[in-house]
Amino acid sequence: YYDFAFERPFTPEDLSAIEDKMAELVSDALAVTRQEMARDEAVAYFRGIGEDYKAEIIESIPSDEALSLYTQGEFTDLCRGPHVPNTSFIKAFKLTKVAGAYWRGDAGNEMLQRIYGTAWSDKKALKAYLRRLEEAEKRDHRKIGKKLDLFHVQEEAPGMVFWHPRGWAVYSEIEQYMRDAQRKAGYREIKTPQLVDFRLWERSGHADKFGDDMFALHIDERDFAVKPMNCPCHVQVYNQGLKSYRDLPLRLAEFGSCHRNEPSGSLHGIMRVRGFTQDDAHIFCTEAQIQEEVAKFIAFLHEIYADFGFTEVIYRLSTRPEKRVGSDSDWDKAEQALAQALDAGNLAWELLPGEGAFYGPKIEFSLKDCIGRVWQLGTIQVDFSMPGRLGAQYVAEDGSRQVPVMLHRAVLGSFERFIGILIEQYEGAFPLWLAPEQAVVLNITDNQVGFCEEVQQTLENSGFRVIADLRNEKIGFKIREHTLQKIPYLLVVGDREVENRTVAVRTREGEDLGSMSIESVAERLSQDVERRGRVVSET
Repeated sequence: YYDFAFERPFTPEDLSAIEDKMAELVSDALAVTRQEMARDEAVAYFRGIGEDYKAEIIESIPSDEALSLYTQGEFTDLCRGPHVPNTSFIKAFKLTKVAGAYWRGDAGNEMLQRIYGTAWSDKKALKAYLRRLEEAEKRDHRKIGKKLDLFHVQEEAPGMVFWHPRGWAVYSEIEQYMRDAQRKAGYREIKTPQLVDFRLWERSGHADKFGDDMFALHIDERDFAVKPMNCPCHVQVYNQGLKSYRDLPLRLAEFGSCHRNEPSGSLHGIMRVRGFTQDDAHIFCTEAQIQEEVAKFIAFLHEIYADFGFTEVIYRLSTRPEKRVGSDSDWDKAEQALAQALDAGNLAWELLPGEGAFYGPKIEFSLKDCIGRVWQLGTIQVDFSMPGRLGAQYVAEDGSRQVPVMLHRAVLGSFERFIGILIEQYEGAFPLWLAPEQAVVLNITDNQVGFCEEVQQTLENSGFRVIADLRNEKIGFKIREHTLQKIPYLLVVGDREVENRTVAVRTREGEDLGSMSIESVAERLSQDVERRGRVVSET
Protein backbone atom coordinates (compact mmCIF):
# COMPACT_ATOMS: atom_id res chain seq x y z
CA TYR A 1 0.00 0.00 0.00
CA TYR A 2 0.96 3.66 -0.30
CA ASP A 3 -0.38 6.55 1.77
CA PHE A 4 -1.31 9.91 0.26
CA ALA A 5 -2.19 13.35 1.63
CA PHE A 6 -4.54 14.43 -1.16
CA GLU A 7 -6.99 17.34 -1.26
CA ARG A 8 -10.01 15.19 -2.23
CA PRO A 9 -11.07 11.56 -1.84
CA PHE A 10 -9.80 9.14 -4.48
CA THR A 11 -12.50 7.61 -6.70
CA PRO A 12 -12.63 4.33 -8.65
CA GLU A 13 -11.99 6.43 -11.76
CA ASP A 14 -8.79 7.73 -10.15
CA LEU A 15 -7.57 4.18 -9.52
CA SER A 16 -8.29 3.27 -13.13
CA ALA A 17 -6.34 6.31 -14.36
CA ILE A 18 -3.42 5.46 -12.06
CA GLU A 19 -3.39 1.88 -13.38
CA ASP A 20 -3.25 3.21 -16.96
CA LYS A 21 -0.24 5.34 -16.05
CA MET A 22 1.40 2.36 -14.34
CA ALA A 23 0.93 0.27 -17.51
CA GLU A 24 2.58 3.06 -19.50
CA LEU A 25 5.57 3.09 -17.12
CA VAL A 26 5.87 -0.70 -17.37
CA SER A 27 6.01 -0.53 -21.16
CA ASP A 28 8.73 2.15 -20.92
CA ALA A 29 11.02 -0.35 -19.12
CA LEU A 30 12.35 2.38 -16.84
CA ALA A 31 15.51 1.42 -14.98
CA VAL A 32 15.24 1.22 -11.18
CA THR A 33 18.46 2.40 -9.52
CA ARG A 34 19.60 2.33 -5.90
CA GLN A 35 21.70 4.85 -4.00
CA GLU A 36 22.63 5.35 -0.36
CA MET A 37 22.34 8.68 1.42
CA ALA A 38 23.20 9.89 4.93
CA ARG A 39 20.21 10.46 7.18
CA ASP A 40 20.48 14.25 7.49
CA GLU A 41 21.10 14.61 3.76
CA ALA A 42 17.99 12.50 3.06
CA VAL A 43 15.90 14.62 5.45
CA ALA A 44 17.01 17.78 3.63
CA TYR A 45 16.31 16.21 0.23
CA PHE A 46 12.75 15.16 1.05
CA ARG A 47 11.96 18.42 2.86
CA GLY A 48 13.18 20.22 -0.25
CA ILE A 49 10.68 18.45 -2.50
CA GLY A 50 7.80 18.87 -0.04
CA GLU A 51 7.73 15.26 1.21
CA ASP A 52 7.44 16.15 4.91
CA TYR A 53 5.95 12.81 5.95
CA LYS A 54 8.93 10.91 4.54
CA ALA A 55 11.31 13.39 6.18
CA GLU A 56 9.62 12.73 9.53
CA ILE A 57 10.08 8.98 9.13
CA ILE A 58 13.76 9.46 8.28
CA GLU A 59 14.29 11.70 11.32
CA SER A 60 13.30 8.79 13.57
CA ILE A 61 16.13 6.65 12.14
CA PRO A 62 19.53 6.69 13.98
CA SER A 63 21.78 9.43 12.61
CA ASP A 64 24.63 7.05 11.78
CA GLU A 65 22.45 4.77 9.66
CA ALA A 66 22.73 5.01 5.87
CA LEU A 67 19.47 5.00 3.93
CA SER A 68 18.66 3.36 0.62
CA LEU A 69 16.79 5.40 -1.98
CA TYR A 70 15.42 4.04 -5.25
CA THR A 71 14.89 6.09 -8.39
CA GLN A 72 12.66 5.30 -11.36
CA GLY A 73 12.45 7.97 -14.04
CA GLU A 74 12.00 11.28 -12.22
CA PHE A 75 10.66 9.71 -9.00
CA THR A 76 12.89 8.94 -6.00
CA ASP A 77 11.60 7.20 -2.89
CA LEU A 78 12.79 5.84 0.43
CA CYS A 79 12.77 2.02 0.57
CA ARG A 80 14.78 -0.89 1.96
CA GLY A 81 14.40 -2.79 -1.30
CA PRO A 82 15.37 -4.84 -3.18
CA HIS A 83 13.54 -3.88 -6.38
CA VAL A 84 13.21 -5.24 -9.91
CA PRO A 85 15.95 -4.05 -12.34
CA ASN A 86 13.42 -2.20 -14.48
CA THR A 87 9.67 -1.70 -14.68
CA SER A 88 9.13 -4.20 -17.51
CA PHE A 89 9.59 -7.03 -14.98
CA ILE A 90 6.17 -6.17 -13.53
CA LYS A 91 3.88 -8.37 -15.63
CA ALA A 92 0.56 -8.14 -13.78
CA PHE A 93 -0.77 -5.73 -11.17
CA LYS A 94 -4.02 -4.37 -9.73
CA LEU A 95 -4.97 -1.50 -7.42
CA THR A 96 -7.50 -3.13 -5.12
CA LYS A 97 -9.02 -0.50 -2.81
CA VAL A 98 -8.71 2.83 -1.00
CA ALA A 99 -9.04 3.20 2.77
CA GLY A 100 -8.40 5.84 5.41
CA ALA A 101 -5.26 5.53 7.52
CA TYR A 102 -4.08 7.73 10.36
CA TRP A 103 -0.52 8.96 9.99
CA ARG A 104 1.68 6.47 11.88
CA GLY A 105 -1.44 4.62 13.06
CA ASP A 106 -2.28 7.29 15.66
CA ALA A 107 -5.87 8.57 15.79
CA GLY A 108 -4.50 11.89 17.06
CA ASN A 109 -2.76 12.45 13.73
CA GLU A 110 -4.20 13.50 10.39
CA MET A 111 -6.07 11.02 8.22
CA LEU A 112 -4.37 9.99 4.97
CA GLN A 113 -5.70 7.95 2.06
CA ARG A 114 -4.20 4.51 1.62
CA ILE A 115 -4.23 2.88 -1.82
CA TYR A 116 -3.75 -0.89 -1.74
CA GLY A 117 -2.31 -2.79 -4.67
CA THR A 118 -0.72 -6.08 -5.64
CA ALA A 119 1.77 -7.22 -8.31
CA TRP A 120 2.44 -10.72 -9.68
CA SER A 121 4.68 -12.47 -12.18
CA ASP A 122 1.81 -13.23 -14.57
CA LYS A 123 -1.90 -12.59 -15.09
CA LYS A 124 -2.90 -16.09 -14.05
CA ALA A 125 -1.28 -15.66 -10.63
CA LEU A 126 -2.92 -12.24 -10.28
CA LYS A 127 -6.36 -13.65 -11.09
CA ALA A 128 -5.91 -16.44 -8.54
CA TYR A 129 -4.91 -13.90 -5.90
CA LEU A 130 -7.88 -11.64 -6.68
CA ARG A 131 -10.20 -14.64 -6.34
CA ARG A 132 -8.72 -15.34 -2.91
CA LEU A 133 -9.12 -11.68 -2.01
CA GLU A 134 -12.77 -11.77 -3.07
CA GLU A 135 -13.31 -14.92 -1.00
CA ALA A 136 -11.63 -13.32 2.01
CA GLU A 137 -13.87 -10.26 1.64
CA LYS A 138 -16.93 -12.51 1.59
CA ARG A 139 -15.72 -14.18 4.79
CA ASP A 140 -14.81 -10.96 6.65
CA HIS A 141 -15.52 -11.72 10.31
CA ARG A 142 -16.73 -8.15 10.93
CA LYS A 143 -19.51 -8.45 8.34
CA ILE A 144 -20.49 -11.97 9.40
CA GLY A 145 -20.31 -11.03 13.08
CA LYS A 146 -22.84 -8.27 12.49
CA LYS A 147 -25.05 -10.36 10.21
CA LEU A 148 -25.17 -13.26 12.69
CA ASP A 149 -25.46 -10.96 15.73
CA LEU A 150 -22.30 -12.34 17.38
CA PHE A 151 -20.52 -9.20 18.63
CA HIS A 152 -19.84 -5.54 18.01
CA VAL A 153 -17.18 -2.93 18.73
CA GLN A 154 -17.83 0.78 19.19
CA GLU A 155 -15.94 4.04 19.55
CA GLU A 156 -16.61 4.36 23.30
CA ALA A 157 -14.44 1.28 23.93
CA PRO A 158 -11.88 1.10 21.09
CA GLY A 159 -10.29 -2.30 20.74
CA MET A 160 -12.72 -3.94 23.19
CA VAL A 161 -15.38 -6.48 22.24
CA PHE A 162 -19.07 -6.39 23.15
CA TRP A 163 -20.11 -10.04 22.97
CA HIS A 164 -23.77 -10.66 22.13
CA PRO A 165 -25.59 -13.79 23.39
CA ARG A 166 -24.92 -15.77 20.19
CA GLY A 167 -21.23 -14.86 20.12
CA TRP A 168 -20.80 -15.48 23.83
CA ALA A 169 -22.26 -18.97 23.37
CA VAL A 170 -19.40 -19.73 20.94
CA TYR A 171 -16.82 -18.15 23.27
CA SER A 172 -18.12 -20.06 26.31
CA GLU A 173 -18.12 -23.38 24.45
CA ILE A 174 -14.48 -22.89 23.42
CA GLU A 175 -13.46 -21.89 26.95
CA GLN A 176 -15.15 -24.93 28.51
CA TYR A 177 -13.64 -27.22 25.88
CA MET A 178 -10.15 -25.87 26.61
CA ARG A 179 -10.74 -26.11 30.37
CA ASP A 180 -11.69 -29.78 30.10
CA ALA A 181 -8.82 -30.58 27.70
CA GLN A 182 -6.23 -28.89 29.91
CA ARG A 183 -7.48 -30.59 33.05
CA LYS A 184 -7.16 -34.00 31.37
CA ALA A 185 -3.63 -33.05 30.25
CA GLY A 186 -2.51 -32.33 33.81
CA TYR A 187 -2.89 -28.55 33.97
CA ARG A 188 -4.12 -26.80 37.09
CA GLU A 189 -6.26 -23.74 36.42
CA ILE A 190 -5.58 -20.50 38.29
CA LYS A 191 -6.80 -16.89 38.18
CA THR A 192 -4.55 -13.88 38.74
CA PRO A 193 -5.27 -10.14 39.23
CA GLN A 194 -5.85 -7.62 36.44
CA LEU A 195 -4.13 -4.76 38.24
CA VAL A 196 -0.60 -5.29 39.54
CA ASP A 197 1.96 -2.95 41.13
CA PHE A 198 4.29 -1.55 38.47
CA ARG A 199 7.32 -2.77 40.42
CA LEU A 200 6.53 -6.36 39.43
CA TRP A 201 6.63 -5.36 35.75
CA GLU A 202 9.98 -3.67 36.36
CA ARG A 203 11.38 -6.79 37.99
CA SER A 204 10.08 -9.03 35.20
CA GLY A 205 11.53 -6.77 32.49
CA HIS A 206 8.16 -5.98 30.89
CA ALA A 207 8.30 -2.31 31.94
CA ASP A 208 11.42 -1.77 29.81
CA LYS A 209 10.25 -3.71 26.78
CA PHE A 210 6.48 -3.09 26.80
CA GLY A 211 6.04 0.02 28.98
CA ASP A 212 4.52 2.08 26.16
CA ASP A 213 1.94 -0.65 25.49
CA MET A 214 0.74 -0.89 29.10
CA PHE A 215 -2.24 0.88 30.64
CA ALA A 216 -0.88 2.51 33.81
CA LEU A 217 -2.75 3.95 36.81
CA HIS A 218 -1.69 5.90 39.89
CA ILE A 219 -3.70 4.89 42.98
CA ASP A 220 -2.97 5.74 46.64
CA GLU A 221 0.47 7.06 45.72
CA ARG A 222 1.39 3.79 44.02
CA ASP A 223 1.85 3.01 40.33
CA PHE A 224 -0.06 0.07 38.88
CA ALA A 225 -0.48 -1.42 35.42
CA VAL A 226 -3.25 -3.49 33.89
CA LYS A 227 -1.50 -6.72 32.99
CA PRO A 228 -0.45 -7.01 29.32
CA MET A 229 0.43 -10.68 29.85
CA ASN A 230 0.11 -13.33 32.53
CA CYS A 231 3.58 -14.82 33.02
CA PRO A 232 4.89 -12.72 35.98
CA CYS A 233 1.65 -13.40 37.85
CA HIS A 234 2.02 -17.15 37.31
CA VAL A 235 5.49 -17.04 38.83
CA GLN A 236 3.92 -15.42 41.92
CA VAL A 237 1.58 -18.41 42.25
CA TYR A 238 4.51 -20.81 41.81
CA ASN A 239 6.48 -18.97 44.52
CA GLN A 240 3.88 -19.63 47.21
CA GLY A 241 5.60 -22.40 49.14
CA LEU A 242 8.96 -23.96 48.37
CA LYS A 243 8.74 -26.56 45.62
CA SER A 244 10.61 -29.85 45.37
CA TYR A 245 11.87 -31.54 42.21
CA ARG A 246 9.09 -34.05 42.91
CA ASP A 247 6.52 -31.27 42.27
CA LEU A 248 7.83 -30.71 38.75
CA PRO A 249 6.65 -30.41 36.09
CA LEU A 250 4.00 -28.02 37.44
CA ARG A 251 1.56 -26.87 34.76
CA LEU A 252 -0.39 -23.70 35.60
CA ALA A 253 -3.10 -22.53 33.17
CA GLU A 254 -5.24 -19.41 33.07
CA PHE A 255 -7.79 -17.89 30.77
CA GLY A 256 -5.98 -14.64 31.35
CA SER A 257 -7.62 -11.35 30.50
CA CYS A 258 -4.94 -8.96 29.19
CA HIS A 259 -4.86 -5.41 27.87
CA ARG A 260 -2.34 -3.76 25.55
CA ASN A 261 -2.42 -0.22 24.21
CA GLU A 262 -2.28 -1.14 20.53
CA PRO A 263 -2.20 1.83 18.09
CA SER A 264 -5.74 2.81 17.13
CA GLY A 265 -4.90 2.54 13.44
CA SER A 266 -3.97 -1.14 13.81
CA LEU A 267 -7.24 -2.24 15.46
CA HIS A 268 -9.24 -4.65 13.29
CA GLY A 269 -12.57 -6.13 14.37
CA ILE A 270 -11.88 -8.85 16.94
CA MET A 271 -8.65 -9.91 15.22
CA ARG A 272 -6.56 -7.03 16.60
CA VAL A 273 -7.86 -5.64 19.89
CA ARG A 274 -6.73 -3.99 23.11
CA GLY A 275 -8.59 -6.25 25.51
CA PHE A 276 -8.28 -10.00 24.97
CA THR A 277 -8.19 -13.36 26.72
CA GLN A 278 -5.36 -15.85 26.25
CA ASP A 279 -5.43 -19.61 26.79
CA ASP A 280 -2.19 -19.08 28.64
CA ALA A 281 -0.19 -21.67 30.57
CA HIS A 282 3.27 -21.94 32.05
CA ILE A 283 5.06 -25.19 32.73
CA PHE A 284 7.70 -25.09 35.46
CA CYS A 285 10.15 -27.94 34.94
CA THR A 286 13.78 -29.03 35.03
CA GLU A 287 16.09 -28.87 32.01
CA ALA A 288 15.86 -32.65 31.70
CA GLN A 289 12.06 -32.43 31.37
CA ILE A 290 11.94 -29.87 28.53
CA GLN A 291 11.85 -32.33 25.63
CA GLU A 292 9.14 -34.55 27.11
CA GLU A 293 6.96 -31.56 28.04
CA VAL A 294 7.32 -30.01 24.59
CA ALA A 295 6.50 -33.33 22.89
CA LYS A 296 3.40 -33.71 25.08
CA PHE A 297 2.34 -30.18 24.25
CA ILE A 298 2.71 -30.72 20.49
CA ALA A 299 0.51 -33.83 20.66
CA PHE A 300 -2.01 -31.93 22.82
CA LEU A 301 -2.08 -29.04 20.36
CA HIS A 302 -2.64 -31.38 17.38
CA GLU A 303 -5.75 -32.87 18.95
CA ILE A 304 -7.20 -29.44 19.68
CA TYR A 305 -6.55 -28.05 16.21
CA ALA A 306 -8.12 -31.16 14.66
CA ASP A 307 -11.23 -30.71 16.80
CA PHE A 308 -11.60 -27.21 15.37
CA GLY A 309 -11.21 -28.55 11.82
CA PHE A 310 -7.58 -27.57 11.17
CA THR A 311 -5.23 -30.31 9.99
CA GLU A 312 -2.52 -28.39 8.13
CA VAL A 313 -0.04 -27.10 10.72
CA ILE A 314 3.23 -25.28 9.97
CA TYR A 315 6.08 -25.57 12.50
CA ARG A 316 8.90 -23.06 12.94
CA LEU A 317 11.77 -23.36 15.41
CA SER A 318 13.40 -20.03 16.32
CA THR A 319 16.89 -20.23 17.80
CA ARG A 320 19.26 -17.98 19.75
CA PRO A 321 19.59 -14.29 18.83
CA GLU A 322 22.86 -12.39 19.23
CA LYS A 323 21.64 -10.61 22.38
CA ARG A 324 20.48 -13.20 24.88
CA VAL A 325 20.61 -14.37 28.47
CA GLY A 326 21.77 -17.80 29.62
CA SER A 327 24.85 -19.83 28.79
CA ASP A 328 25.56 -21.37 25.39
CA SER A 329 25.24 -24.81 26.96
CA ASP A 330 21.73 -23.91 28.23
CA TRP A 331 20.76 -22.78 24.73
CA ASP A 332 22.30 -25.90 23.18
CA LYS A 333 20.21 -28.14 25.43
CA ALA A 334 16.99 -26.17 24.94
CA GLU A 335 17.28 -25.92 21.16
CA GLN A 336 18.14 -29.60 20.92
CA ALA A 337 15.17 -30.50 23.13
CA LEU A 338 12.74 -28.52 20.95
CA ALA A 339 14.15 -30.00 17.73
CA GLN A 340 14.01 -33.54 19.12
CA ALA A 341 10.41 -33.03 20.27
CA LEU A 342 9.46 -32.01 16.72
CA ASP A 343 11.40 -34.92 15.22
CA ALA A 344 9.80 -37.37 17.65
CA GLY A 345 6.44 -36.49 16.11
CA ASN A 346 7.83 -37.02 12.57
CA LEU A 347 7.04 -33.40 11.80
CA ALA A 348 8.55 -31.31 9.01
CA TRP A 349 9.71 -28.00 10.44
CA GLU A 350 11.46 -24.82 9.41
CA LEU A 351 14.53 -23.45 11.21
CA LEU A 352 14.63 -19.69 11.86
CA PRO A 353 18.17 -18.93 13.09
CA GLY A 354 18.44 -15.94 15.40
CA GLU A 355 14.66 -15.43 15.65
CA GLY A 356 14.26 -16.64 19.25
CA ALA A 357 13.52 -14.28 22.15
CA PHE A 358 16.43 -13.03 24.26
CA TYR A 359 15.34 -15.38 27.05
CA GLY A 360 15.00 -18.65 25.11
CA PRO A 361 14.18 -20.54 21.87
CA LYS A 362 10.63 -21.19 20.76
CA ILE A 363 8.41 -23.18 18.43
CA GLU A 364 5.61 -21.33 16.65
CA PHE A 365 2.59 -23.16 15.25
CA SER A 366 0.68 -21.73 12.28
CA LEU A 367 -2.50 -22.96 10.62
CA LYS A 368 -3.50 -22.82 6.97
CA ASP A 369 -7.18 -22.03 6.46
CA CYS A 370 -9.58 -23.10 3.71
CA ILE A 371 -8.51 -20.30 1.34
CA GLY A 372 -4.79 -20.77 1.89
CA ARG A 373 -4.10 -18.02 4.41
CA VAL A 374 -1.61 -18.77 7.18
CA TRP A 375 -2.42 -17.78 10.77
CA GLN A 376 0.23 -17.92 13.50
CA LEU A 377 -1.53 -19.22 16.63
CA GLY A 378 0.21 -21.47 19.11
CA THR A 379 3.64 -21.18 20.67
CA ILE A 380 5.85 -22.88 23.21
CA GLN A 381 8.82 -20.92 24.45
CA VAL A 382 11.68 -21.77 26.78
CA ASP A 383 12.46 -19.06 29.36
CA PHE A 384 15.81 -19.03 31.16
CA SER A 385 15.33 -15.50 32.51
CA MET A 386 12.04 -14.73 34.23
CA PRO A 387 11.98 -17.48 36.89
CA GLY A 388 15.35 -16.32 38.23
CA ARG A 389 14.44 -12.63 38.02
CA LEU A 390 11.32 -13.26 40.08
CA GLY A 391 12.89 -15.59 42.64
CA ALA A 392 11.47 -18.95 41.56
CA GLN A 393 13.31 -21.95 43.03
CA TYR A 394 12.95 -25.64 43.74
CA VAL A 395 14.86 -28.08 45.91
CA ALA A 396 16.81 -30.47 43.68
CA GLU A 397 17.38 -34.16 44.41
CA ASP A 398 20.77 -33.36 45.97
CA GLY A 399 19.20 -30.78 48.32
CA SER A 400 20.50 -27.72 46.45
CA ARG A 401 18.31 -24.78 45.44
CA GLN A 402 17.83 -24.54 41.67
CA VAL A 403 15.91 -22.21 39.34
CA PRO A 404 13.25 -23.99 37.27
CA VAL A 405 12.93 -23.59 33.53
CA MET A 406 9.62 -21.98 32.54
CA LEU A 407 7.84 -22.96 29.32
CA HIS A 408 5.38 -20.33 28.07
CA ARG A 409 2.70 -21.97 25.96
CA ALA A 410 -0.57 -21.15 24.21
CA VAL A 411 -2.66 -23.15 21.76
CA LEU A 412 -5.25 -20.68 20.50
CA GLY A 413 -3.46 -17.43 21.36
CA SER A 414 -6.22 -14.92 22.00
CA PHE A 415 -9.82 -16.18 22.12
CA GLU A 416 -10.98 -13.08 20.25
CA ARG A 417 -8.61 -13.53 17.33
CA PHE A 418 -9.20 -17.28 17.19
CA ILE A 419 -12.97 -16.82 17.04
CA GLY A 420 -12.44 -14.30 14.23
CA ILE A 421 -10.42 -16.94 12.37
CA LEU A 422 -13.15 -19.54 12.96
CA ILE A 423 -15.83 -17.18 11.67
CA GLU A 424 -13.86 -16.67 8.45
CA GLN A 425 -12.90 -20.34 8.13
CA TYR A 426 -16.52 -21.52 8.35
CA GLU A 427 -18.11 -18.35 6.92
CA GLY A 428 -20.25 -18.32 10.06
CA ALA A 429 -21.51 -21.91 9.59
CA PHE A 430 -19.82 -23.31 12.69
CA PRO A 431 -19.57 -27.06 13.29
CA LEU A 432 -22.49 -28.23 15.41
CA TRP A 433 -20.55 -28.30 18.70
CA LEU A 434 -19.70 -24.58 18.33
CA ALA A 435 -22.95 -23.30 16.80
CA PRO A 436 -24.69 -20.66 18.97
CA GLU A 437 -27.96 -22.55 18.49
CA GLN A 438 -27.64 -26.16 17.41
CA ALA A 439 -31.26 -26.57 16.33
CA VAL A 440 -34.44 -24.53 15.97
CA VAL A 441 -37.96 -25.97 16.31
CA LEU A 442 -40.49 -24.42 13.89
CA ASN A 443 -44.27 -24.74 14.03
CA ILE A 444 -46.47 -24.43 10.94
CA THR A 445 -49.61 -23.27 12.80
CA ASP A 446 -50.60 -22.52 16.38
CA ASN A 447 -51.87 -26.12 16.69
CA GLN A 448 -48.27 -27.37 17.11
CA VAL A 449 -47.04 -24.89 19.75
CA GLY A 450 -47.34 -27.30 22.68
CA PHE A 451 -45.44 -30.13 20.98
CA CYS A 452 -42.75 -27.70 19.72
CA GLU A 453 -42.16 -26.56 23.30
CA GLU A 454 -41.92 -30.20 24.40
CA VAL A 455 -39.35 -30.97 21.67
CA GLN A 456 -37.29 -27.92 22.63
CA GLN A 457 -37.37 -28.78 26.34
CA THR A 458 -36.47 -32.44 25.76
CA LEU A 459 -33.44 -31.56 23.61
CA GLU A 460 -32.33 -28.81 26.00
CA ASN A 461 -32.52 -31.29 28.88
CA SER A 462 -30.19 -33.52 26.83
CA GLY A 463 -27.61 -30.71 26.80
CA PHE A 464 -28.21 -29.13 23.40
CA ARG A 465 -28.66 -25.45 22.57
CA VAL A 466 -32.13 -25.33 21.03
CA ILE A 467 -34.59 -22.50 20.39
CA ALA A 468 -38.22 -22.52 19.26
CA ASP A 469 -39.63 -20.05 16.72
CA LEU A 470 -43.37 -20.04 17.35
CA ARG A 471 -44.17 -16.83 15.50
CA ASN A 472 -47.26 -16.70 13.34
CA GLU A 473 -45.22 -16.47 10.12
CA LYS A 474 -45.17 -18.62 7.00
CA ILE A 475 -42.98 -21.69 7.47
CA GLY A 476 -40.96 -20.88 4.32
CA PHE A 477 -40.11 -17.46 5.73
CA LYS A 478 -38.96 -18.95 9.05
CA ILE A 479 -36.89 -21.66 7.35
CA ARG A 480 -35.12 -19.07 5.20
CA GLU A 481 -34.48 -16.76 8.14
CA HIS A 482 -32.88 -19.44 10.32
CA THR A 483 -30.94 -20.87 7.38
CA LEU A 484 -29.39 -17.42 6.91
CA GLN A 485 -28.56 -17.45 10.64
CA LYS A 486 -26.57 -20.65 9.93
CA ILE A 487 -28.43 -22.80 12.49
CA PRO A 488 -27.34 -26.38 11.68
CA TYR A 489 -30.69 -28.20 12.12
CA LEU A 490 -34.22 -26.99 11.46
CA LEU A 491 -36.93 -29.15 13.05
CA VAL A 492 -40.32 -28.51 11.42
CA VAL A 493 -43.54 -29.58 13.16
CA GLY A 494 -46.95 -29.84 11.45
CA ASP A 495 -50.11 -31.73 12.41
CA ARG A 496 -48.73 -35.04 11.09
CA GLU A 497 -45.55 -34.67 13.18
CA VAL A 498 -47.62 -33.96 16.31
CA GLU A 499 -49.71 -37.06 15.65
CA ASN A 500 -46.61 -39.25 15.12
CA ARG A 501 -44.50 -37.47 17.77
CA THR A 502 -41.79 -36.77 15.20
CA VAL A 503 -40.14 -33.75 13.58
CA ALA A 504 -39.28 -33.11 9.92
CA VAL A 505 -35.54 -32.49 9.88
CA ARG A 506 -33.71 -30.17 7.48
CA THR A 507 -30.09 -29.04 7.53
CA ARG A 508 -28.90 -25.49 6.92
CA GLU A 509 -27.45 -26.76 3.62
CA GLY A 510 -31.01 -27.58 2.51
CA GLU A 511 -30.80 -31.38 2.89
CA ASP A 512 -34.12 -33.02 3.82
CA LEU A 513 -33.49 -35.80 6.36
CA GLY A 514 -37.16 -36.80 6.62
CA SER A 515 -39.16 -37.46 9.77
CA MET A 516 -37.30 -38.45 12.94
CA SER A 517 -38.28 -39.13 16.52
CA ILE A 518 -36.98 -36.80 19.22
CA GLU A 519 -34.70 -39.61 20.42
CA SER A 520 -33.25 -40.06 16.91
CA VAL A 521 -32.63 -36.32 16.60
CA ALA A 522 -30.84 -36.31 19.96
CA GLU A 523 -28.70 -39.26 18.87
CA ARG A 524 -27.76 -37.54 15.59
CA LEU A 525 -26.87 -34.31 17.41
CA SER A 526 -24.75 -36.27 19.89
CA GLN A 527 -22.81 -37.95 17.09
CA ASP A 528 -22.22 -34.60 15.35
CA VAL A 529 -21.04 -32.96 18.57
CA GLU A 530 -18.69 -35.86 19.27
CA ARG A 531 -17.03 -35.44 15.88
CA ARG A 532 -16.54 -31.74 16.62
CA GLY A 533 -14.87 -30.02 13.64
CA ARG A 534 -13.19 -33.13 12.27
CA VAL A 535 -15.94 -33.26 9.64
CA VAL A 536 -15.98 -29.79 8.10
CA SER A 537 -19.49 -28.43 7.65
CA GLU A 538 -20.37 -27.31 4.14
CA THR A 539 -21.45 -23.71 3.72
